[in-house]
Amino acid sequence: MKCYAACVALLLAASPVHAGPCTETIAGVQAEVDAAIERQAGADGWKTESLNATRNYQPTPRSLAATEGRAGARFEFALDALDRARAADRMADSATCHEQLANARAALRR
Repeated sequence: MKCYAACVALLLAASPVHAGPCTETIAGVQAEVDAAIERQAGADGWKTESLNATRNYQPTPRSLAATEGRAGARFEFALDALDRARAADRMADSATCHEQLANARAALRR
């Protein structure tokens, strides 16, 4: 009986996860940004290993963008726009979300 009560309590405590109005589109644009960063990082050849790399820190899209100089600035802008799109998505603000996604895509075309 205690096990049954515990299972019911856990099921009632779990809340469903709701996707925002542009969650799937955000994932697609994130993939585009990640691919663009990877292409740019691979185009420059080998670079000196950073202190973070020697400490076994895993690179993130933002940390890779930061190492790309002028090209990295547009990637950082795109990543910031994605952050704003995610915030708008959490607030169910579809218009702002799509506007920020357009900004991220525009940054990739520069």
